[in-house]
Amino acid sequence: MLIDPVLDLSLWVTLCSVGFIAGLIDAIAGGGGMLTIPTLLTSGLPPHVALGTNKLAASFGSCTASFAFYRKKLLSPKYWLWAIIATATGAVIGTTMVNFLSVEFLDRYIPVLIILTAIYTLVAKSPAYDDHDLPVKTFRVKVKQVIQGLTLGFYDGIAGPGTGAFWVSSSNILYKIDILLSCGLARFTNFISNFCSLLTFIYLGHVNFALGISMGIFIMLGAWVGAHWAIKFGSKFIRPVFITVVIAMSANLGYQAWLN
Repeated sequence: MLIDPVLDLSLWVTLCSVGFIAGLIDAIAGGGGMLTIPTLLTSGLPPHVALGTNKLAASFGSCTASFAFYRKKLLSPKYWLWAIIATATGAVIGTTMVNFLSVEFLDRYIPVLIILTAIYTLVAKSPAYDDHDLPVKTFRVKVKQVIQGLTLGFYDGIAGPGTGAFWVSSSNILYKIDILLSCGLARFTNFISNFCSLLTFIYLGHVNFALGISMGIFIMLGAWVGAHWAIKFGSKFIRPVFITVVIAMSANLGYQAWLN
């Protein structure tokens, strides 16, 4: 039974609190969706609506974090143009596919996908680079941007948890750039895929605007704090925080999926 968000004050408090924490973590290292999606599902929203509402809320945070990185000159939208276009395209395709998946399938596959994503982020090790300059924009770099954007945009459209973390790790490997530049790219492309996916979900009628906007405001506050922390403290702060949060989320999801 769908919980009425107007009548259940405790639900609003929980979602807003989770939103702030998720925005904080997402701005630092990505992975906020691994926290917000399960929370929306446990609140009583159907899977399609939970995913659509999460995109609305997440757009607030990713936009705020992107602006913070842009102001610090850690993001160059012009340089990443091909990645942006490919990300938008992939997100729309992925979101459209979600509409054809059954509620039963989504109920079963979303928790498993989130757990697998959390495990990957724990075992995967991205090399650290100190190069604060972007590589020369060759044809090869453009091809990498297109492939990376289509793949991660599609994933964000069809599910989304951990997309920011995947952007950071893959960008480090593909372009050998400093982690803060990777974080700046991740936050902006995450906003692009969130927003394009959101527009598609709105068209399909799978968004709870009241919950999404309320949660989004607190995600935005958390993202503002998290982005400034990431810029101030750098990679030595980012990695430990992310690992700690992923361990906690994985344990909670595992309990809900298999033991509860």
